[in-house]
Amino acid sequence: MSDTPANPNNAAGPEGQQTAPALTVLAQYLKDLSFENPHAPAVYQSNSTPKIEVNVDVQGRALNPNQYEIELSVAARANREDGEAMFVVEATYAGVFEITNVPREQLEMVMLVECPRLLFPFMRQIVADATRNGNFPPLMLEPIDFMGIYIANQQRRAAEQGNGNGEQATPVN
Repeated sequence: MSDTPANPNNAAGPEGQQTAPALTVLAQYLKDLSFENPHAPAVYQSNSTPKIEVNVDVQGRALNPNQYEIELSVAARANREDGEAMFVVEATYAGVFEITNVPREQLEMVMLVECPRLLFPFMRQIVADATRNGNFPPLMLEPIDFMGIYIANQQRRAAEQGNGNGEQATPVN
C-alpha cells in the first residue's frame, strides 16, 4: 500500500469527482497611471510635512465564463499644511483571473479579496516609483486587509438591508 493519497490535489478522479477550487492569473497590466506635480518647482523649496490621503477601490467584471477582470485602483494625494497639493498619483492595475470550482456564494469574496491581494504588491511598486520619479520620497502603501474590508462591507450591507433603506453598498473602498 502506498503512503501517497490517491488524489492529493483533490483533482477529478475517474468517477468525475469535483475538482478543487482554482485561481489562475492569466494576465496583469497597468491600465491607467497619472502623476501630477502641480506646483513644481516651488513645492521642492517647502520643508512642510505633507498630509497624505490614500483611497483604494476594487472593481470586478466577468469577461467569459470563469474569467474575470479585477481592477485595483489607488488615488493618493499629498497636501501641504495650507492645503495646497504637493502631488497627486492615481493608478489602476488590473488582472485577468480564471476562477474555477468556487461556489457561487464565495465568488465575490475571491474576486474582492484574493485577486486584489495578488495585485497589490505590483500596485505598491508602481505608486512608489511614480512618487520617487516625481522627486518625492517613495510612497510605500501600507498592506491592505482586503478580507477585513470585505467583511466590514458585508456587515454594512446586511445592516442597510435590515434597516430597509435599500441603498447599495460598494464592494470595496
